[in-house]
Amino acid sequence: MSNVLYETHDGVARLTLNRAQAHNALSIDALRELRARIAEARDDDAVRVLVITGAGEKAFCAGADLKGAPTTQASYAQGLFASTEIATQLGVYVRLMDLAELQLHKPVIAAINGYCLGGGLELALQCDMRIASTTASFGLPEAAVGSIPGVSGVHRLMRAVPAAHAMQMALTGERIDAAQAQQMGLVSELCAPAELVDRATALALRIAGNAPLAVQAVKRLARSTAHLSDADAQQLTELYWGTLRDSADRREGKEAFAQRRVPRFVGA
Repeated sequence: MSNVLYETHDGVARLTLNRAQAHNALSIDALRELRARIAEARDDDAVRVLVITGAGEKAFCAGADLKGAPTTQASYAQGLFASTEIATQLGVYVRLMDLAELQLHKPVIAAINGYCLGGGLELALQCDMRIASTTASFGLPEAAVGSIPGVSGVHRLMRAVPAAHAMQMALTGERIDAAQAQQMGLVSELCAPAELVDRATALALRIAGNAPLAVQAVKRLARSTAHLSDADAQQLTELYWGTLRDSADRREGKEAFAQRRVPRFVGA
């Protein structure tokens, strides 16, 4: 049975973490499958938006499942400076969980159903949009078991919500419910559990109907300007605006607006 279900329709790829019996916890094999499916969607020109969700209603992803993962007695320093084999054993999970190197410029929506804990929240924080069921719950419990969120969880949470909320979650390890998550801005909206995937798909279809190059430019700007001054951010914005100005989709968008019809974007 596949750890990640994959289907595409009308420009939207839906990836479902398919380990409901383990609350969709991410094993090494499941992470490899997830990365492979994300890369497949990235390289498919027909796919414009991705939706990630979990099988069942109990969990989006309850975090890491490291059963059967390789172990080693080597120190962390040995892993950094010694053999590739040791380094692989020590850091394989973290490296697989960090999706940045996949260079995915298409938008990703997390449809969060149920538990979103530890590595599950770190996965959701790497998505561009997050919506949740009213039964969802969120947390970074690592400090309570003597560790820290290992995939930039604190960093990404600090960017997603006000610092006071982020620090309270990370330092206490306590869970918050869906209403609290929406109130602090961790998720943009809540849905009844039975309506969650349909709502995520509707949002994805709306995005997929927009000009693909413009959508990807928005995501790139959002990711690359957060740390810049206003002046530097404006310079990069003007570069992207100028690049898009002469695109076929920009001309099509203007013509469709003038003719009061739906634009036909081709991603060029």
